[in-house]
Amino acid sequence: MNIKVVTYLVYLAISIGLTSWVAQTLHRNGRTFLVDAFHGNEELADSVNHLLVVGFYLVNLGYVSLALKTTQSLENAGQSIEALSRKIGMVLLVLGAMHFFNLYVFNKLRTRTTIGMAPPPVEPNAYVAG
Repeated sequence: MNIKVVTYLVYLAISIGLTSWVAQTLHRNGRTFLVDAFHGNEELADSVNHLLVVGFYLVNLGYVSLALKTTQSLENAGQSIEALSRKIGMVLLVLGAMHFFNLYVFNKLRTRTTIGMAPPPVEPNAYVAG
C-alpha cells in the first residue's frame, strides 16, 4: 500500500471519528436545550434534535469526502503528516463552524418560543417631558 492511500485512510478515520464525536455531543447536550425551547414537548424536541444531527452529518461528511483528494506528492512520512495536518485542520474548522451554526439555530428556536410566551407590553402611566 502506498503512502497516499495510507494518508487517505488515516484522514478518513480521524475525520469520521471527530464528526461522530461532535454529532453525539451536540445530540446529547442539545436535547436539554430543545426541550426547554419547546416548553417540555420532548417528542418535538427529540425530532428536531435528530433532524439537526442528520443535517450535521450530511454537511460534514460531504465536506470530508470532497476534501479527500490531494494533488500534493507524498513521498515520505513527513509530507504525509503535513497533508494530514492541513486536511484535519480544515475538518476541525468546518466542525467548529457547524457547531456554532447549530448553537445559532438553537438560540433562534428558543428566542422565538420565549418571546411568544412573554406577557404583552404594559402601557406607561407617565411621560417624561423632554
